[in-house]
Amino acid sequence: MQTTSPRIRVSIPEQRLDLLDGETVIASYPVSTSRFGLGSEPGSFKTPLGRFQIGEKIGADAPVGTIFRARVPLAPNEPPPETEDRILTRILWLEGLEPQNANTRDRFIYIHGTSHEETIGQPDSHGCIRMKTDDLIALFDAVSTGTEVVIAA
Repeated sequence: MQTTSPRIRVSIPEQRLDLLDGETVIASYPVSTSRFGLGSEPGSFKTPLGRFQIGEKIGADAPVGTIFRARVPLAPNEPPPETEDRILTRILWLEGLEPQNANTRDRFIYIHGTSHEETIGQPDSHGCIRMKTDDLIALFDAVSTGTEVVIAA
């Protein structure tokens, strides 16, 4: 039974996201962080480190597998974006809370679904944190805007 506001901890070495109630892990999911390493430089495609919060939740009512372009669901007959890093199903948009990661929202760093579930568990993203669809939906439903996120190396 959850007694406090949940928080999220992402371990880069373990490629794992834990949902915590206090210090108790209430759910744990494999993830994929950046194949380009760690950092906050604009245009680097790296995963930032430090303290964040969920700034916005997008896609609550979208069907599973919905493809997003610029955080807007594609129309049913619209061609998918020309990218290997498609953003699917749900988006948790991160905001940096420290000077070194304050540009995270402007870098469009999300926790999101992917069409590359086979690479979950190893670094493969373009800076975001990718999750399997079912795991992402469970996490999305368990957190709210303002939920604390810590990404650690």
